[in-house]
Amino acid sequence: MNKYDPTSRFSKEAVRRSAEPENGPRKARPKLGQVANQVALQYRRDTMSPVMVSGVMRIVEFGLLFVSGAALYAGYVGLGTHLYLQYPLIILGISLVTVILMEFSDCYQMPALRNPIGQIGRILLIWSATFALATVALFFLKISAEFSRYWLGAWYATGLGLIFMLRLATAQLFKRWARNGRIERRAVIVGGGKNAEVLIRSIEREPYNDIRICGIFDDRDDKRSPPVVAGYPKLGNVEELIEFARIARIDMLIVSLPFNAEARVLAMLRKLWVLPIDIRLSAHSSHLRFRPRAYSYIGSVPMLDIFDRPINDWDSVAKRAFDIFFSLLGIAVFSPVMLATAIAIKLDSKGPVLFKQRRHGFNNEEIEVLKFRSMYTEQCDPTARNAVVKDDPRVTRVGRFIRKTSLDELPQFFNALFGSLSLVGPRPHAIAAEAHNRLFDEVVDGYFARHRVKPGVTGWAQINGWRGELDTEEKIRKRTEYDLYYIENWSLWLDLKILFLTPIRLLNTENAY
Repeated sequence: MNKYDPTSRFSKEAVRRSAEPENGPRKARPKLGQVANQVALQYRRDTMSPVMVSGVMRIVEFGLLFVSGAALYAGYVGLGTHLYLQYPLIILGISLVTVILMEFSDCYQMPALRNPIGQIGRILLIWSATFALATVALFFLKISAEFSRYWLGAWYATGLGLIFMLRLATAQLFKRWARNGRIERRAVIVGGGKNAEVLIRSIEREPYNDIRICGIFDDRDDKRSPPVVAGYPKLGNVEELIEFARIARIDMLIVSLPFNAEARVLAMLRKLWVLPIDIRLSAHSSHLRFRPRAYSYIGSVPMLDIFDRPINDWDSVAKRAFDIFFSLLGIAVFSPVMLATAIAIKLDSKGPVLFKQRRHGFNNEEIEVLKFRSMYTEQCDPTARNAVVKDDPRVTRVGRFIRKTSLDELPQFFNALFGSLSLVGPRPHAIAAEAHNRLFDEVVDGYFARHRVKPGVTGWAQINGWRGELDTEEKIRKRTEYDLYYIENWSLWLDLKILFLTPIRLLNTENAY
């Protein structure tokens, strides 16, 4: 869910209201220049998020401390002791408290992980303090005499040594990843000139900087905005930036424009908010000063958070685990139904059982979605340019039934299992889908914002009655409205609610043809 500080002048509603939908003739999608395309392809490979890396480090250190303590307990004290419950609890408590204290001491921030030598004193103090607290606790519980002092001293020395060895090894690994671009945050600067140059110099001066600036985009021509700023080329205008971000794996857009250029900022944000990336407004050169909590920081460079990437970092891990678990469960539960459906399709008409259709996926990329074939083979429409209507002659007898009951969508459990779809999300629309001879993105301003997350097998719009044929502009607007609500209010509980309400809401087949 996006978060906005109330002091920010640039809210999402302001962005959306900044202009009405364009109802003019279709525009060709802008093509990237040769240099911009080469740069985009250079950053095509995914990177590892610093947030994820530091999170994994917490888990690994906790596991290392717990396993070392448990191994020493099993090897020296033995599992037959009458304190068979107390020892594991003490091991768990000391490991957990150590990780928590190191978290509060910023020992898991990327600068600390890259400089383990500088953290020796802090880690030694935390580990020693944790053992001191544990010893005091055992004393007051009147069980300290029953615990092995040799075990406690051996674990203290072993745990400390393992932490330092792990951190030295990971620091070397991080340096290698930083050199080859595996662990970094990729940023694009929006807006050129002196402001952009000052911003870039400020970011580059930061020690242990993990920001990789990929280029600059500006709507102004070379006379008003130089083609090269602080050694970085201007790769195109804002429209071309959207195409650039469809190819390159970009983490952040930093808008480097003065606050008093509000109309220009809003015009840019109106175009950019459809992208699944963080959007920040640089505040480094502004004389306005909000509360400290209103800012996020790149090192010491202040930024105002305008848009956050939805379902990011650990949220994406949780959602992926959710998809895998319930996809496997769905495949297991519905496998007899899928087998019966496949046999019925094969007996009813000639052709393959499954049908692949190209649709818009995450970040507007094209994906192939699996469905049970519901049309006669020679009349199948892979592009879905002609939507299925009531009593459509292209639909087979079995096809009418499986479309009414949504059984044709069951193979999409496999899409969700392998990652091209999520179980819950905005439904993927066909590439060439139209309403009244207009593409959906021409009907709804900001339509592509629904692709900031993976599309889903079912979604918030579907359980609220907006499923089936999208034959009017009002229907596509309402579905998009519900999709955006889902993206902005996502949680695992909401996914669970949608998933379990879906079979109930599918009983209403009024709009399913």
